[in-house]
Amino acid sequence: MSFDIKKMTKRELNVGLKDQKIRYGVGAALALLSVFLANIPLLIIGGLLLGSAHLRWCPVYSGLGRSTVEPGEEQSGSTGPQTNH
Repeated sequence: MSFDIKKMTKRELNVGLKDQKIRYGVGAALALLSVFLANIPLLIIGGLLLGSAHLRWCPVYSGLGRSTVEPGEEQSGSTGPQTNH
């Protein structure tokens, strides 16, 4: 498996709903833990996980060409505006 730095910069939906929930949970736990331990690296990692969960985009997944999005999740879990036709 090769890492493509140019593909990493392309923003695409590549974090599935299960992955998103895990990232929210772990990111919030790390951010909260960093407050009690006064640990800046934990806060940064927690913030990055929360951000990637909110955007449903992971640059590492993009660079590796990986996606955890299941078929049919694009419309139901997207963070953008919904339009009904």
